Amino acid sequence: YAPGAAGAALVESILRDEKKLFTCCVSLEGEYGQKDICLGVPVVIGKNGWEKIVDFKLNEEEQALFNKSAEAVRSMNDVLKTL
Repeated sequence: YAPGAAGAALVESILRDEKKLFTCCVSLEGEYGQKDICLGVPVVIGKNGWEKIVDFKLNEEEQALFNKSAEAVRSMNDVLKTL
């Protein structure tokens, strides 16, 4: 039920241009200290799809954990490129 409800809320935000905050996987170009990678971050969703990445300030521990996650995604992307 939850994934369907989230998908419906996302579509509703686009159709009604509600500018609601969702977590979505988007390409980062410097936000959260990351570049050239797609990661799940908070974004504003409106009639044009995702319209703005909300770049919350992370504390040192949170940033380190985020960077570790980004590195795990990069490593998996590298593995997938070899297939």
